[in-house]
Amino acid sequence: MSILVLGLGNILLMDEGVGVRAMEAFDATWSVPDHVSVVDGGTCGMDMLDLIASHKHLIAVDAVKTGAPPATLTVLRGDEVPAYFKGKLSPHQLGLCDLLASLRLQDEAPESVTVIGCVPMALGTGLMMSPEIEAVIPRMVTMIVEELARHGVTATPKG
Repeated sequence: MSILVLGLGNILLMDEGVGVRAMEAFDATWSVPDHVSVVDGGTCGMDMLDLIASHKHLIAVDAVKTGAPPATLTVLRGDEVPAYFKGKLSPHQLGLCDLLASLRLQDEAPESVTVIGCVPMALGTGLMMSPEIEAVIPRMVTMIVEELARHGVTATPKG
């Protein structure tokens, strides 16, 4: 049972990079078994097709537009995931949607898709995230650990 933890976002657009930053924080502080891949998907181009297809479960970590206040965290699973694409935040979300649709057409889609999302505060040009968004990164890391546990995977703290 292979699992892909995929951090998504553009780190050049402030809070839009929250998925990548949360994935980096997770990878720096937790160890996972060999059947779990932790990958910086960046803006998720079509080059991710084979990587996603090679895993049974996808846990995508990203900035999401849900209408909730900034720094609100959410978990979307299964049929809830397409709603995430209706309020497109940036071009890479369409890319992920296209990837998943393409994989479904080829009957190579992951058995399960989960999105761990954070509503961004600022999307301007810059490498720094808003302090409010930086403050929720530890909770996002915990959400990744919890989602892995739902799939029977025990992540262990490093060091």
